[in-house]
Amino acid sequence: MASRRTIEEWIAAGRIEVNGKPAHIGQRVGPSDRIRVDGRAIELRHAAAPPRVLLYNKPAGEIVSAADPQGRPSVFERLPRVREGRWIAVGRLDFNTSGLLVFTTSGELAARLMHPRYGVERQYALRVLGRLSEEQVRQLLRGVLLEDGPARFDTVADAGGQGVNHWYHVTLREGRKREVRRMLETLELRVSRLIRLRFGPFALPPGLKRGAWRELGAGALAPILAELLLAPALAPKHPSARPR
Repeated sequence: MASRRTIEEWIAAGRIEVNGKPAHIGQRVGPSDRIRVDGRAIELRHAAAPPRVLLYNKPAGEIVSAADPQGRPSVFERLPRVREGRWIAVGRLDFNTSGLLVFTTSGELAARLMHPRYGVERQYALRVLGRLSEEQVRQLLRGVLLEDGPARFDTVADAGGQGVNHWYHVTLREGRKREVRRMLETLELRVSRLIRLRFGPFALPPGLKRGAWRELGAGALAPILAELLLAPALAPKHPSARPR
């Protein structure tokens, strides 16, 4: 009937009744309860299908959109069909970035993973030409200034490399457009490859080929859902990050 926020407003305004009494936020209802909105009886639908979650290894050269005016390949073209609802991409990866994409049929789960107030950690592997100096690592951890505000990594770890190219693993708790690449560009460094390894509790499965997906079974998914959907919102870890 409406978004969760709107429903909460209706509850606060006294527009929703449960068994003839004003509803309150957090109230539990079951099949035998009678729900009315503005005096109109609402038919409850119980036993909704549990959410589904897919882990997809996105190759570079695909867009995270169902349609593209330029006709580029879409990640959605490779996903299995769902009988009810639709696949929701949890976050995005730009055209040239590869790695983990999480898809779910649950809007609530997607919101929990993406909303900034929950501070869900993302991990990436990035490759640059040469090595980061100690001062550059300190800058990335303290914060650099982007056109849309300050940004910083929570961790930067050397992951080795061969020849002139070097790999680093970084973590952050935001998902702004091209954020990782733009952070390195402030140091006049170009990211030649970028791979997402993890999004919150979901990691890129070892051996999952590029362009392939794997659906999580109910047994593996249940404890993750319980932890995510019951976890309180987090205060921003670095609410006043400032470049120095």
